[in-house]
Amino acid sequence: MVHFGTGGWRAIIGDEFTRANIQLLAQSLSELMKQEGAGEIIIGFDRRFLSDVGARWAAEVFAANGIQVSLIKEDAPTPLIMYAIKQSGVKYGMAVTASHNPAEYNGIKVFTEGGRDATETVTDQIEAIGAKNPEICLINFEEALQQGKVRYIEPFNDYIDSILNMLDIKTIRNKSLKVLLDPMFGVSKTSLQTILLTVRCEVDIINDRHDTLFGGRLPSPSAATLTRLKDLVVEKGYDIGIATDGDADRIGIIDNKGRFIHPNEILVLLYYYLTQYKGWSGPAVRNLATTHLLDKIAGVAGQNCYEVPVGFKHISSKMEETDALIGGESSGGLTIRGHIKGKDGIFAAALLVEMMCVTGKGLSDIMEEIYEKYGHVTMTECDFKFSQEKKDQLQKLLFQEKKVPQFSVPVEKVSYMDGLKVYFENGGWIIARFSGTEPLIRVFCEMPTKELAQQISDEMCAFLGL
Repeated sequence: MVHFGTGGWRAIIGDEFTRANIQLLAQSLSELMKQEGAGEIIIGFDRRFLSDVGARWAAEVFAANGIQVSLIKEDAPTPLIMYAIKQSGVKYGMAVTASHNPAEYNGIKVFTEGGRDATETVTDQIEAIGAKNPEICLINFEEALQQGKVRYIEPFNDYIDSILNMLDIKTIRNKSLKVLLDPMFGVSKTSLQTILLTVRCEVDIINDRHDTLFGGRLPSPSAATLTRLKDLVVEKGYDIGIATDGDADRIGIIDNKGRFIHPNEILVLLYYYLTQYKGWSGPAVRNLATTHLLDKIAGVAGQNCYEVPVGFKHISSKMEETDALIGGESSGGLTIRGHIKGKDGIFAAALLVEMMCVTGKGLSDIMEEIYEKYGHVTMTECDFKFSQEKKDQLQKLLFQEKKVPQFSVPVEKVSYMDGLKVYFENGGWIIARFSGTEPLIRVFCEMPTKELAQQISDEMCAFLGL
């Protein structure tokens, strides 16, 4: 069986990520596409173990079902795949990737028309068809290629041009920034390097070889995983260090002072820049585990900030509904109006470079400017693995009995939109929710001070027995 989470289907290689399950997913989606009269699909893949092979396995099924397969020839960033879907006008696409999960995982993200993450309605339909064990139709890949049922496409240049067209190239060229890239052994190198060299940045790269074990690290850009990038930025005097996760839809940033810029801050920085420096306007969208500082910036600008459940499909849907300017999440994914409807770490990185060149300021300096205007907040984050027994216990405690800790700060309200979120009268909040991509429970807390955030987080964790 194949079960979708917040970021597509992800499973351990050789356990549930198998040829049989890939073919089952492809056959199930083929059945749905035939019902809807959709005759073409775009498929891409990243650098993970079996991603290229998995893409071929899926292509063999679609081709046998009479669905034209456009296969991106080389490993590709997920946002590039989403862009290709958007530009081609096809109704469906997929990426073989497990994004930022550990190396033993792989998976598949399904996209729909416009290059957006498939909604729960679509993934529920795929799961329901798969539960009926449909007969798998197959054709040999090479034979399908010879018959034209599978064809290679190369959307790289169009994707790069679409990003360059949204940048202030002249201003960036005049600054000659020195940039250090860390693709984390993933797929962003060619795209980011091409963009930055085109705008006359000086670019050096680390961790760019093909390594399906990701150098023994989690391919997720965080303060813990970017220590080498941090050290080199300071030692060699780079203006910025840019890292991307395994499939390049999320970023991590080290500024010129060696400070890790939290994804919450990246989202806030870009919204502030777009509204205050570029004069753009529009609401913002964030998930419920992302900073409320975004709400303050939106409010001062006379705009709303909309809160949605975790999963970028919710962000892109709300952005479209409200014509929002920006949408993002605390895990490092974001997009802006006019670009693709999914998160894009490559575009976000390019926009941060533009912001530094236009303002003439470092990222930490701009962040301090924001804190002075809107007030300071800080967030704590912690993850805990659990047994099935512990998960059942916590689900009963939180969602059946609906018990809440006795916090040392007055509570304003409680929400069960996605996990348990408690809003406090001082503007802070805390959330405990189960990850949709890994067997983890996550606790995020935002407060005016780090000490208070840690205190409230400790109270929640003690209540949950973590």
